[in-house]
Amino acid sequence: MSQEPKEIRLTIDGQEVTAREGTSVLDAAMANDIYIPHQCHHPDLKPVGACRLCGVEIDGRMVTSCTTVVQEGLDVKTNSQKIHQARKTAMELLIADHHMDCLACAAANDCALLKDSAYLGIEPEQLQRLRPSNKGLPIDTSNPFFQFDPNKCIICGICVRTCDEIVGRGTLAFIDRGFDTVIGTFGNKSFIESTCESCGECVVRCPVGALAPKRPKFAAREVQTTCVYCGVGCGIYLGVSGDKVVDVRGDRERPTNEGSLCVKGRYGFNFINHSDRLTKPLIKQNGEFVEAEWEEALELVASKFAETKGDEFAALASAKCTNEENYLIQKFTRAVMATNTVDHCARL
Repeated sequence: MSQEPKEIRLTIDGQEVTAREGTSVLDAAMANDIYIPHQCHHPDLKPVGACRLCGVEIDGRMVTSCTTVVQEGLDVKTNSQKIHQARKTAMELLIADHHMDCLACAAANDCALLKDSAYLGIEPEQLQRLRPSNKGLPIDTSNPFFQFDPNKCIICGICVRTCDEIVGRGTLAFIDRGFDTVIGTFGNKSFIESTCESCGECVVRCPVGALAPKRPKFAAREVQTTCVYCGVGCGIYLGVSGDKVVDVRGDRERPTNEGSLCVKGRYGFNFINHSDRLTKPLIKQNGEFVEAEWEEALELVASKFAETKGDEFAALASAKCTNEENYLIQKFTRAVMATNTVDHCARL
């Protein structure tokens, strides 16, 4: 039997805290409500320490807290003068190289760059001593669901690591090196020409809105439910505004998907409010389909089933049903309708 990770005691800014063995200093601090700025860190990804904002001081040395594992007796300082000045300089360089059209940005209400710059007290006059870049790079709008604005990108690498570590696709990479480094696809092709699956995992993790939905809408409330596209049973939250579904996000607490979604689950929700969607069962009368109540429709189906058995009957299961529902379909077909003629829509 594997042993539970032991508890490590350490001190952060004079406060004694505990953390499980193997935890990073950054995660230990955040778990104890001690904030450390960071841009390239994400709980779903392996730490890389690229942005340098999460630096802390340990025994007089500055180290990145996301890549430093807790040890017994560590004395960590997160906000010394040396650390604060290093963070401000790193943040000023990020902002100077960032396209600041915040009011028109999809991430304006949840931008990690804005939050950390406010936390560090960055003032506009401090940025004037730096020479801002004017990349003027074209915005990639080829994908039907999201767009990529490289002028807003801070080269944190979260999208690259997401596509590699979580999706396993490897579509994105660092293109060129040095001052001209940008995020792009193989051969720097557009998203629509690349191997991108449009799952949107990189979009939901982008901290600054460089990757953003094409039509961002903000929900008034959320409804927890299960995705209807296949039998896996991914947990989702539907964002609702009025009587319309405007957004979908993954449920991180659902073990089937742990917050991840495919392109259908994340973006394929327009059918819910589509004008062509059937909201009532239809029964054919005099050669025309007319709306009926569910009780009437089910009684009709039951009466037709009662008249038909054996080789006259066949069932077609669906990938949109759960595994349990598909099991019932084949069981009903064999045990009740006395035939083995059952097929599945996915094979067609």
